[in-house]
Amino acid sequence: MHAGNSCAEETVNHELRQELQGPGGPLGGREVVDVVPISGGCIHQAWRVLLCDGSNVFVKSGPPEAMALFEVEADALNALHGYANAELLVVPQPLAVASLSHDAVLVLPWMELRGGDQARLGQGLALLHQSSAATGPGRYGWTRDGFIGAGPQPGGWRDAWGDAFVELRLLPQLKLLNGLGLEQPELTRLLSALAQRLNHLDVAPSLVHGDLWGGNAATLTDGRGSLFDPASWWADREVDLAMTHLFGGFSQSFYREYQKVLPSRPGASERIEIYNLYHLLNHANLFGGGYVKQSLASLQQLARLLIN
Repeated sequence: MHAGNSCAEETVNHELRQELQGPGGPLGGREVVDVVPISGGCIHQAWRVLLCDGSNVFVKSGPPEAMALFEVEADALNALHGYANAELLVVPQPLAVASLSHDAVLVLPWMELRGGDQARLGQGLALLHQSSAATGPGRYGWTRDGFIGAGPQPGGWRDAWGDAFVELRLLPQLKLLNGLGLEQPELTRLLSALAQRLNHLDVAPSLVHGDLWGGNAATLTDGRGSLFDPASWWADREVDLAMTHLFGGFSQSFYREYQKVLPSRPGASERIEIYNLYHLLNHANLFGGGYVKQSLASLQQLARLLIN
């Protein structure tokens, strides 16, 4: 069994290598020395591709239908890259998105990641939020339908923040879950109360990462922070900070340096549960199990706070 897997892997590597470096390929004719599978891809296969000049690139591959996901990811990476302060925060700018014979691929610059202090990650994220809010579109949403992990993330725009969060994020997830068995009038009252609460915030839309758990951020070997695998949209910047609390993995230096640039607004801690409800619902749709119970518990807690 082990030998069989190895042979299959070598065949895949050879085919991918040939298509990456071939005429019209995404590497523009640059010669590939080796293609090595690496860990870290939750949905798609990840590869370290060594080029003849000694440099590396990162390649994410998936079935042909992954092309739409890679295109949306490339759009988000380009947008984040445009607002990132490169002295503090590296967002890899896509080198290519391509359709091969049997795969879709996204090609990115190689980054050397390590653990370590997250101060520059926090400062860099705050500056990205700050600079994008200053020049953003003035409304909330995204230009096209996208993805949150493997789940759908609808595009579209709303002028009010609460309407955007409820209509573009919570409602689509709840529909997939058939409302988690809640009575429709009860659910309608809760969502209306949530929208009203958020509509009263004076918050400029910032470009957010959108899926900021510890696996989608890192510290580079030179100490700069890095963001990748985004599900970006224009939103309240607090949605990124809220998700960092959902699964952990972010240090006190991250929060300290972020808040030096953008101090916490009144009520921020209470909004963490509201904003993380979106990710709980998405995980409930993707994985079921305990996430369904967590989502229901969160909805019930918010109902007690907002309408009881």
